[in-house]
Amino acid sequence: MAEEMDLDDVWVLCRDVLENGAPLELNDKMRALLSRTAQQVAISQEDAEDALRSHSTAMTLLREIHRRIGEGSNRLHEARGRVNELQQQGDFDGAQQVMRDVLAVEVVPFYREQAERTLKKSAGLAEVRASGRLNPDLPDRPQLAALSQRVQQGHPLELTDDLSDLLRRTAPTAAITETETEEALKSLEGAEALMGMILSRFRDAKRRFLRAMFQMTSLRDSGDIEGARQQMRDVLAVEVVPRFRQAAEEQLRGLDSPLPGS
Repeated sequence: MAEEMDLDDVWVLCRDVLENGAPLELNDKMRALLSRTAQQVAISQEDAEDALRSHSTAMTLLREIHRRIGEGSNRLHEARGRVNELQQQGDFDGAQQVMRDVLAVEVVPFYREQAERTLKKSAGLAEVRASGRLNPDLPDRPQLAALSQRVQQGHPLELTDDLSDLLRRTAPTAAITETETEEALKSLEGAEALMGMILSRFRDAKRRFLRAMFQMTSLRDSGDIEGARQQMRDVLAVEVVPRFRQAAEEQLRGLDSPLPGS
């Protein structure tokens, strides 16, 4: 997306100019970037053009762009994390309110669009939990989690063709074989157990990988590269979920690569 690229480019520019003291060169290319980005963070074209008439006002414009990008990005990141927590707890009303609170203050269109998408997704998952009907526009695993919550609330699971297809799609991502899947789908109890296994494997794998990442980073930063490598080796010794095995392998390759300039 061109808008996202502009925001990324100007964020790098802000770091260079505002944090590292690099000069702001107001050439045609720079003026065009700042003019575009200003409008992308809800600063009018007229105000941007006025600011770009001098170096001092251009610096003020750059600081304001930087503030809006930084606050918007952080606000959205924190809100998404809170939404995930609340949804895992089954509090979809609270999750949606988090995003409504973001939309009440956010002015940057790009971040508003992301918040609106998250709000729509949360509302859709709430409907899946309430109705038991799957939504083809929503991601697979969150829908499984919503159905699992529905079952925990005492509602019976309906082994529809849509649910069977969903379980067949997601089972391989949790390292569950086709044979195991088809056997589980012969009964309602088996389908419920399969759903629980898919969700628990991902939950455990994510927790294990994030814990190892934290330890790996601490060891790497302290200079213990071998200790950092061992964190990922330990993950690979037990991990079966392909996504997290791949992530651990990538981290290990990164640690094995020579440092720049070495």
